[in-house]
Amino acid sequence: MGKRRMRDETCLCASFQEAFQILGRKWNGMIIQSLLVSGPLRFGELALKVPDCSDRVLTARLKELQGYDIVTRKTSDDSALILYDLTPKGQDLRPVMEATHAWADKWCNGNDEA
Repeated sequence: MGKRRMRDETCLCASFQEAFQILGRKWNGMIIQSLLVSGPLRFGELALKVPDCSDRVLTARLKELQGYDIVTRKTSDDSALILYDLTPKGQDLRPVMEATHAWADKWCNGNDEA
């Protein structure tokens, strides 16, 4: 006889889990924050803001964030200029990022002691 799974009342909703999968992915928070602070950026400018991220991974993360409709890739008709910017959905992350900064300022000060 197999064990019956009991419903876990602490289970998180699917949308909450999806949000943390997106935001918790390495480099996504840094990319979003850079675009929140600086506005539209060219790839090279964004790469300078996230210096430890390889170009290959940065490209993959930008495509992923475009797929989630958080980042948009804008090309100019009269030039080869390509800019990355936040969509309205991405801009809505501003209070989340501000709250994360406040939490980090309080708890992540670089000390090993809590």
